[in-house]
Amino acid sequence: MSTTLFVLRRARMQYGRANPIGPFDLAFEEGTTTVLLGTSGGGKSTLLKLLNGLVVPIEGEVLFRGRPLREEDRLQLGYVVQGGGLFPHLTAASNIALVARHLHWETARIETRLRELSALVRLPFELLSRYPAQLSGGQAQRVGLMRALMLDPPVMLLDEPLGALDPITRFDLQNDLRDVFARLHKTVMLVTHDLGEAAFFGGRVLLLHDGRIEQEGKIEDLVNAPKTPFVERFVHAQRGLT
Repeated sequence: MSTTLFVLRRARMQYGRANPIGPFDLAFEEGTTTVLLGTSGGGKSTLLKLLNGLVVPIEGEVLFRGRPLREEDRLQLGYVVQGGGLFPHLTAASNIALVARHLHWETARIETRLRELSALVRLPFELLSRYPAQLSGGQAQRVGLMRALMLDPPVMLLDEPLGALDPITRFDLQNDLRDVFARLHKTVMLVTHDLGEAAFFGGRVLLLHDGRIEQEGKIEDLVNAPKTPFVERFVHAQRGLT
């Protein structure tokens, strides 16, 4: 029997005079993968930030495990952004272990975890002594993933983590990410604008446009039975995948 991790009840967000985002009435089940798909400015990243507590809805509420999302709940949420979002003045190892050190993990425990994660994401352990500027894009993204996994959170939130990578690196990381999530049984919400990437990761798809959900379901539903002109246009714009 599945457990509901997140519930959004009439959650709505707005930045200044920009178009409102939401309201959203959604639930996310434990152990599932949800892809937030759509064009730039459609509301994908804002929805992810609502789940992460980085923004607070101006109306409605976000519940995590049946209660309003709290600051301490964020330790259960691994967050990955495009490019890794690494601090340039810290080594890769220090970036990854930043929160663990804040929580007073012992040095031996941190090193053991770093070695586990290095093997998991297939990044040579010796590269963790480098600074972000000394890493390739793919290496930096793997470090960002390791940082998000450091505390072994049950939930992973990924905001276009592969968007800026070259096709070969992106292909390799897509495979590795999917394998990691399956092996660790994570609940995943992933933002992308790429239909092929959404199909690769599978699961539930939410296609957003102008701050609202245009269609929800499997990727096959969007491709074979688009419900609105925008959905049809979005699918047809990626001709090579359809």
